[in-house]
Amino acid sequence: VIREVKLLRFLPLLLSVMVLACCKEHEPNSNRNLTLEYYQDLQNPNFAINSHVVRDLMDSLMRNDDGTTVSDLHTKRYYRNHGGFLWVDRRGIDHRADTLLSYLKRVEEMGFDAKQFYVAQITRDLEKLQHLQLGEGRDDVNHVMARLEYRLTKSYLRYVGGQRFGFVNPTFVLNRLDSIEPNPHDTIKRPTSYRGLFDVKMQHADDAFYKKALRLLVEANERTDGEVLDDGDNGNGGYDGGENGETECGKLAAFLREVQPKNPFYYELQEKLLSPHLGKQMRAKILVNMERCRWRQADHPELHKKYVMVNIPSFHLLAIDGKDTLSMRIGCGATKTKTPLLNSNIKRMDLNPNWFVPRSIIVKDMVRHAGSTAYFHSRNYYITDRSTGKEVNPAQVNRSMLLSGNYGVVQRGGKGNALGRIIFRFDNNFSVYLHDTSSRGVFGREDRGVSHGCVRVEKPFELAKFLLKDKDEKLIERINYSMTADSLANKKLVVGSVKLEPQVPLFIAYYTLFPMANGMVNYPDVYGYDKVIFEHLRKYLQ
Repeated sequence: VIREVKLLRFLPLLLSVMVLACCKEHEPNSNRNLTLEYYQDLQNPNFAINSHVVRDLMDSLMRNDDGTTVSDLHTKRYYRNHGGFLWVDRRGIDHRADTLLSYLKRVEEMGFDAKQFYVAQITRDLEKLQHLQLGEGRDDVNHVMARLEYRLTKSYLRYVGGQRFGFVNPTFVLNRLDSIEPNPHDTIKRPTSYRGLFDVKMQHADDAFYKKALRLLVEANERTDGEVLDDGDNGNGGYDGGENGETECGKLAAFLREVQPKNPFYYELQEKLLSPHLGKQMRAKILVNMERCRWRQADHPELHKKYVMVNIPSFHLLAIDGKDTLSMRIGCGATKTKTPLLNSNIKRMDLNPNWFVPRSIIVKDMVRHAGSTAYFHSRNYYITDRSTGKEVNPAQVNRSMLLSGNYGVVQRGGKGNALGRIIFRFDNNFSVYLHDTSSRGVFGREDRGVSHGCVRVEKPFELAKFLLKDKDEKLIERINYSMTADSLANKKLVVGSVKLEPQVPLFIAYYTLFPMANGMVNYPDVYGYDKVIFEHLRKYLQ
């Protein structure tokens, strides 16, 4: 409690001591006829807290608040449901406000605008209370208390939700990015659908998290008897703490530390953000990749000794096993058929697989060749009746039959197959996989966005050996033969499928800045995701 208010509190005690001293010395007591009315002039109406007035003023703040983030909505919901005061108590504002403010003052080091967290306003109002610089109107204690209570909670939830889970939800943003063009032959008008581009299991800031964050503050106030006095009682508007307050500050500080990003790359990027003479484009790229580091994936490479990482912007694959690293170029989805971002586990390798041609390719590239036996035979394609699974003579399948969806096109495995000689299978919702390719020239290109979504690997045989737990020489020899033999006549030497035990974690990610042994590497924003994420971050930025 500030010094002036303490003097007011102890004034009755001092007067009593004076009276006793005077009586003891048998001198007339000049104060014996004083009444409480004598001290009315010492009371300042600007210091009188009225909880109902504070509530009304907070309601006005909420009505004029156009914030629409998830955290903002939780702030409004809490107070509209008559939640108790979290920062204001009968002694004013407790020290937890200082604890939170110490973190909020660092948001500029994250590249964020302190205005979005009311740093200056909160600091100014706390100083008004600390120095009793309270006046009339918007500067009276009730206005100050209302602003502090509402803005501290709003900033608190914005900060902890964003730092813990990210300020942008990639599941929502990226999966509403590319609309799927309707089938021109479909006469039924269907609602707009979007291509799935992001399928990474993540933790999100849900109701349970915000309830936990608020409960931490509610329980602290309950333990410290911290509710504002009922309407009509006077408060001093002071700034108080004490042993209990310090304990609760410690719990709040622990929670604020807990929500900080765990990805070590985040802090490398933050350090780079503070570099002098940083260009506008590089600054934006750093901020976007810092945001990616905030996302809490259910699985991530740091949890594994052995894993495979595909980074789309770099067009590279890294296979890591402790200190052993295998690196290779990749080809991935083109801009219109992007490779989805996902986490999975490579579970098996198939040798000389058949390629079941996607319907989009049939409609776009093959229907004009309907009925041409030469076209299908020269490319090792055959047509099947989907209802029976039986092979159909290409000469008997016309354009309308192919467009109907009742017939499929398959390319036989072996030399010249679009999937190459080996495919690496993993569970996913997009029917994509890693595979070899018969078009080796793609790896000499700078822009290797060439596929319909799958990932083509430059060194498929080396990747196959890497994935195997037991480096059985005979098995490796059979895999090598199966990938190089011109003829598949010798079935004994052709490996159909090799199951991986244990399965190897796979991460298909998107980092335009990435840490490497020789420093941080900068990659182009090939799918434009940086631009999209930056636009959603913009409201927080300086």
